[in-house]
Amino acid sequence: MDLGLRDRVALVTGGSKGMGRGIAEALIAEGARVAIASRSADRIRATAEEIDATGYEFDSADLDAVGPLVDRVEADLGPIDVYIANTGGPPANADPLAFTREQWEDAHRTLILSPMAFLERLLPGMRERGWGRVVAIEGLAAYEPIDSLQLSNAYRAGVVGAFKVLARRVAADGVTLNTIHPGSIATDRVIDTSGSREAAEADARKRIPAARLGTVEDIAAAVAFLCSDRAGYITGTTLTVDGGVSRSV
Repeated sequence: MDLGLRDRVALVTGGSKGMGRGIAEALIAEGARVAIASRSADRIRATAEEIDATGYEFDSADLDAVGPLVDRVEADLGPIDVYIANTGGPPANADPLAFTREQWEDAHRTLILSPMAFLERLLPGMRERGWGRVVAIEGLAAYEPIDSLQLSNAYRAGVVGAFKVLARRVAADGVTLNTIHPGSIATDRVIDTSGSREAAEADARKRIPAARLGTVEDIAAAVAFLCSDRAGYITGTTLTVDGGVSRSV
């Protein structure tokens, strides 16, 4: 299936590893010209060389860095057609009241303010050109709160609501905004939380109806489709990729 992404310019934040890297690889496989951004200069440079992307150092907590990053990507590759809002998850804590004010503020910057700053820059150009795709990588905490992830509970749902409003505003201009909610995906974060890959896989076999961990390829395939020409009538919605574990209707 041709997804119509050849020569489209895509920006993937958090693109040096895990789901971000997998999404970047899927877009590259469809012929897109992909920029990936991450805080680690060494890691983003190495990943860019390995997957044939263009790498940029960027900290999502630095809101003043959003504009310069967009300028650099567009100077190097052209106007950005696809924006993947992907960041690492905020810290966990068994006590939902134990997070510091600094942790709340950092999560607010990275999960809410940073993607909104990108959209302020990117949506006008997408609307003018009559085509654009935006996908935010969120999580199950957006609609099924998780006891230990209070920061995600609070902020990821906010992104879903904000995207819903923006999606309605720009739908007639050929621009879509959607969110992906990954379940337990075989990334460093999930494996580290479980203690080992073996422990994470054993837990998945017991807890997840699909009886396995998800893969970054599972997420990347869903994202690539939402970025495609064929998904042009899908906007303002959320897609859960979790092997059937969530119970919400």
